[in-house]
Amino acid sequence: MKSFSSLMGKQTILPIIQADSAEQGVSIAQAMFDAGLKLVEVVLRTEASLAALKAIKLAIPELLVGAGTVTNEDVLQQSLDAGADFIVTPAVSATLLGFLVDCPVPVLPGVSNTGEIMMAKESGFTDMKLFPASLSGGAPFLSAISSVFQEIKFCPTGGVTQANKGDYLSLNNVFAVGGTWVARKKWVENKDWEAVVNACKLAQV
Repeated sequence: MKSFSSLMGKQTILPIIQADSAEQGVSIAQAMFDAGLKLVEVVLRTEASLAALKAIKLAIPELLVGAGTVTNEDVLQQSLDAGADFIVTPAVSATLLGFLVDCPVPVLPGVSNTGEIMMAKESGFTDMKLFPASLSGGAPFLSAISSVFQEIKFCPTGGVTQANKGDYLSLNNVFAVGGTWVARKKWVENKDWEAVVNACKLAQV
């Protein structure tokens, strides 16, 4: 199966979509796609999330759309049924990893410490999300563990901004960063899609 980092390709930002309606989700995704992004994550934090994921895939078939905040087998199955191209979790457990190992699409398991990294590694994962990155040691933590977990690559998420993303992306064990800063709540509420396009373009520089 394709690894998550190879699915990302040259894209170094994993943009996060949190939508209150399917229509809103499509508008956010369209702005991200217009900015040149090929892959987005819809976090399952609202009742409209799965509907938004389906609607985005229908409206923009060229876009890879994944499901985030997957925490159990039921949510995993619902995400796959909705057509998720990849799965992202906020954390790991032995039970959840057991389900993720057999997942038919690429998975980015969330970890926050060395024990969880080891657990995910033992399940066969080499691409992981450090979450919440800023509260889990940030770039200094990832730099410190790079020689211990040489084959593991990370996508830090949580507290990542335009201002500090370079600190992460300069590390050899970071292939991308995730964040919501490219689709701020205020812009989405005001339907300021141009602001989202511009933020996404800037994030790729």
